[in-house]
Amino acid sequence: MIAGISVAVAVLAGCGPMPELDGDVTGQGSGGKSDSGTEQGVNPLDNPDGTGPGLKEITSDKDRAKARALIDKVATKGRGTKTGYDRDKFGYAWADNVDDVPWGRNGCDTRNDLLKRDGRDIKYRSGSNCVIVSMTIYDPYTGKTIEWSKSAAAKVQIDHVMPLSYDWQMGASRWSESKRKQIANDPLNLIPVDGSTNGSKSDSGPATWLPPRRDIRCSYAVRFAQVALKYALPVTSADKAAMLEQCK
Repeated sequence: MIAGISVAVAVLAGCGPMPELDGDVTGQGSGGKSDSGTEQGVNPLDNPDGTGPGLKEITSDKDRAKARALIDKVATKGRGTKTGYDRDKFGYAWADNVDDVPWGRNGCDTRNDLLKRDGRDIKYRSGSNCVIVSMTIYDPYTGKTIEWSKSAAAKVQIDHVMPLSYDWQMGASRWSESKRKQIANDPLNLIPVDGSTNGSKSDSGPATWLPPRRDIRCSYAVRFAQVALKYALPVTSADKAAMLEQCK
């Protein structure tokens, strides 16, 4: 997929690129360890609020059993209509003026909060401790370590694990705007990833799209379930079956 198309798809799904910004000043991020050949991030079972970095593989039989038990709690129903969906109904992209989510109203937009959470070797715009202009970041979906800078902004996009259009179809169409803003900016539902990979996902559920990296798929299913449970959203029967399958 060419870059322009992938960005357009990502924006429609609520996962747009970071705008280019000028200047920098060196600062340190708070992401995973620096060995690019090693998996980084936190087991989602140990990260129920999404404030820990990345997404780590679930490996033990005990944790996989916990993962299945969690996914089992998610309700199911058929996918509703997309009629009336618009990204703007979840607030403007990466709004900071959101209540009751981590880092809401901290003076830094959601995208930069997420890049700071997962990135390392971070450089900020001159005079800012918020706006990131370059960094190194590990993408759990592909296993790639990405060197990101403003000259290739769309190279890293923020994935809504449970896509906003999917949320709309499963019940968010009846929510208040403030609640829709929460799920759009909640770090539990957000992971910085390779841009083209994010573009390929669009608004798919787990039955039709999973991360290319197979050994992270159970963790992805857990995170999808965590978001669904937090916001009392069902998933389709096919999606729930796919989620359980990843954690066998």
